[in-house]
Amino acid sequence: MTDSHQPLIVLGIESSCDESAVAVYDSQRGLLAHNLYSQIELHAEYGGVVPELASRDHIRKLTPLILQTLEEAGQPQITGVAYTAGPGLIGALLAGGAIARSLAYAWQVPAIGVHHMEGHLLAPMLEDNPPMFPFIALLVSGGHTMIIRVDGIGRYRLLGDTLDDAAGEAFDKTAKMMGLGYPGGPIVSKLAQQGDATRYKFPRPMVDRPGLDMSFSGLKTFSLNTWHKAKAQGDDNDQTRADICRAFELAVADTLTIKCKRALEQEGLNTLVVSGGVSANREIRAKLDALMLKRKGEAFYPRLEFCTDNGAMIAYAGAQRLLAGEHNDLNFAAKARWSLEELKPI
Repeated sequence: MTDSHQPLIVLGIESSCDESAVAVYDSQRGLLAHNLYSQIELHAEYGGVVPELASRDHIRKLTPLILQTLEEAGQPQITGVAYTAGPGLIGALLAGGAIARSLAYAWQVPAIGVHHMEGHLLAPMLEDNPPMFPFIALLVSGGHTMIIRVDGIGRYRLLGDTLDDAAGEAFDKTAKMMGLGYPGGPIVSKLAQQGDATRYKFPRPMVDRPGLDMSFSGLKTFSLNTWHKAKAQGDDNDQTRADICRAFELAVADTLTIKCKRALEQEGLNTLVVSGGVSANREIRAKLDALMLKRKGEAFYPRLEFCTDNGAMIAYAGAQRLLAGEHNDLNFAAKARWSLEELKPI
């Protein structure tokens, strides 16, 4: 068991999808260094992540990234290793996990497999003004859109989930349908800033029924139909693309805001944490900030560089579990699917 009174210096490794990321976190001094290598250019020509290519690139990039991060951190004596064990692409998870476990074995330090979404959920804890438990968390990314009640680390209750496409996935698919490139989310958001919010009115899916589940597949289809109609009318120009992006983004932001408001009211809470890649979206942040201002509550976000996948969140989440005495043996398993509710409370 780790002595919680001694400082813990954790090497964190993230490799769940298309970003290789490494960080060093000191339980007393905070984040010492972090680096990220994105595979966007590698996958761009395919319009999406190719799992086999992602796995191979993690193998190539992680070791030099680890060496660089350790040097920038001042070559500290690592006393624990954390790595993403799931959910994610199996090959990519195994690449990072194998390197992490090998280092832990060589250094004779404990290792811990971290839940990728717990990393995102706890990312705001790295800031100077962290949220206090309990709170409602909106985890919104390319692969997940979930609303969770959080009473402590490992004390999670899923309140709402997406029934089909995640919000980030819908952003990417909308961009692809209009030939905007990959990754689509940031492109859609940038174009939306030049769009006319009054030209198109998109639906707000599932807000007229009770509950906190969400659906974004129909919204993606609505975007496609709107684009096809514009093309048929010879109106498939840059302004039309921007107007569709604007209408789509507003619909997603409104839907998420309505669901978060409902969750806060249902649980009697007034603190909201928003994490994941889509939490960097300006429109979504503006809507949620306005909601919390009206409620006299507070919304918390990670800094922009920690919204997307990163090593810092894995190092932090791993450190908390290592400090609580958790660790995994050498027979680790990567998990493509893994419910947050399966995690142990600490």
